[in-house]
Amino acid sequence: MRTTYYDDDDILVIRLSDKPIAREVSQDWNTHVSYAADGTAVEVVVLDARASGALPVEVAHGRAA
Repeated sequence: MRTTYYDDDDILVIRLSDKPIAREVSQDWNTHVSYAADGTAVEVVVLDARASGALPVEVAHGRAA
């Protein structure tokens, strides 16, 4: 998983997989989800991320048992 934030445009991109994107769906005006051919989510894009409350992102780090 890779997360990229474009500060100049206030866009958050969360890449979940390296699979090729087969289709894209807009959940609403600022959230877009891309899917692979097998139906798994590949990427989530949030426009106006900071303005809509998607940032700051809290990252919790755990340890394997």
